Amino acid sequence: MPGPGPHLMYAMGSGVAMMKLSNGRFGPHHTLTYTVNAFFGPDIGSFSEWLGSFFSSSGSALADAIHDPVYYFLILGLPLTFLYSWISRFSFRLGILDSFSAVPLSKRQCFLLIVAGSLSHFFLDHLFEENGRSKMYTWILSTGWWKGRAPVNPDAVFVVGFLCISLLVGFIYINRVKPVKSAINQSYQSAKLILIIASLYCLWCASQIYWVTPRRAPVGEEADLGILIFLAMYFFLPHCLCIMSINPKDVDVAQLPL
Repeated sequence: MPGPGPHLMYAMGSGVAMMKLSNGRFGPHHTLTYTVNAFFGPDIGSFSEWLGSFFSSSGSALADAIHDPVYYFLILGLPLTFLYSWISRFSFRLGILDSFSAVPLSKRQCFLLIVAGSLSHFFLDHLFEENGRSKMYTWILSTGWWKGRAPVNPDAVFVVGFLCISLLVGFIYINRVKPVKSAINQSYQSAKLILIIASLYCLWCASQIYWVTPRRAPVGEEADLGILIFLAMYFFLPHCLCIMSINPKDVDVAQLPL
């Protein structure tokens, strides 16, 4: 299973990349908070298990609950939000950690980064722990076809081909040459297009796997349903949360407690 190194380097590498792309609006405070939660966050359950053993026999249950992509921030999200917000203000006030936007993290930003860190932690855990037999990884593979050579169904070829071509053509149309250009609007429209096509793609796969009897191969032998849902939950969602935590271009410093 992934140790401290991969968790740290994956999260910090992503944070540094966002620092560069956002021109510092996703700053060192964002990166450090995101990295700490992606690295140590859900694994704090091991410490809570040891601590709980002094008070009751429920330490193991508490550790198992915390070591979960959702229960981690549901149980510890609120106290950690206040803690990281205070640490950000304290470190900024004393000049320990720089902020390119000249403001510490707000509580909202801290909570978003806590959730993002938890999900990013399990991006690695689900793929590389339990000898490749984690529940999530097993489910991903179960959405593929393993009963010999997958049949090539004409309707599957048509639906999948239509959706993929629609995605490519739609992207070209949104980003076509035109007099008025807006990178923000075009990126939002492109993201909406991807979300719509991905939803239809997953709907098609789910219908062939779970609703049709006998089960059919939605995309040949590929496990596309599991892969898309996994990427949406543990790759795209945490990075979207990080983007949502970025400081605005014009920050009113007077309204932020330092």
